[in-house]
Amino acid sequence: MKWKGRAGSSNVEDRRGKGGGKAIAGVGGGLGLIIVIIVALLGGNPEDLMGNLGTTDQSNSVPYEETEQEKELSEFVSVVLADTEKVWTKIFQENGMQYVEPTLVLYTGSVNSACGAAGASVGPFYCPGDQKLYIDLSFYQELQTKFNAPGDFAMAYVIAHEVGHHVQTLLGTTEQVMPLRQKLSEEEFNKYLVRFELQADYFSGVWAKHAQGLGYLEEGDLDEALTAASAVGDDTLQKQAMGYVVPESFTHGTSEQRKGWFYKGYENGTIQGGDTFNSKTP
Repeated sequence: MKWKGRAGSSNVEDRRGKGGGKAIAGVGGGLGLIIVIIVALLGGNPEDLMGNLGTTDQSNSVPYEETEQEKELSEFVSVVLADTEKVWTKIFQENGMQYVEPTLVLYTGSVNSACGAAGASVGPFYCPGDQKLYIDLSFYQELQTKFNAPGDFAMAYVIAHEVGHHVQTLLGTTEQVMPLRQKLSEEEFNKYLVRFELQADYFSGVWAKHAQGLGYLEEGDLDEALTAASAVGDDTLQKQAMGYVVPESFTHGTSEQRKGWFYKGYENGTIQGGDTFNSKTP
């Protein structure tokens, strides 16, 4: 991805080395944050849930010195965020709406958000309560080694996916979907979560389409994003962790679904093509 020498976003908040209180521990794929987000949207206190999810106290601040690699990564995510701002502002204007830019929070170890506290183990996440994206840059290394999804555009896809959740918040989708947790069984609600996540994948593909139109993509970038989308599919992650899959427990979609909806967004380049909720097959 062509990003060096381009302006970054002014909406980056650096909290690295500051600690984040009691953090959700051992909850992969952001599922713990999904639960906490639901509680927050339903008017509950996310802190009441911390003891039940399993927490670690990481409240102590530690001296932080940015390495050269981390400096480059922080500049990269800032440029990608700026690109999403440019693209989504234009798309929203074309649809008669106003895009409100989110803030990206860089942290190390753990962080506090309006959705509660979280550890780096949950991966990058978006909190609708404060409209902020949260990223521990160590995830970039994890993306390369644990998920075997190297490349700068793989990380760009991750950022664009979380921005996709912000788009859902602005469109009112988040507020419609999350309260269903009170009305449905866990298995039924998981089906909505899958479609919710796949829509964020679709929106990340929409961004990629416009980024290509701006001349930012290089050869192989699209493949990097598709590899990353495939690597974080529920079926792939469960096979790696347990050796088998439990479809009724899926919350993000299979590898093929995630790749498919990202690519559909890339092909369409519009908000309108991303109605995952009314699609016969997600």
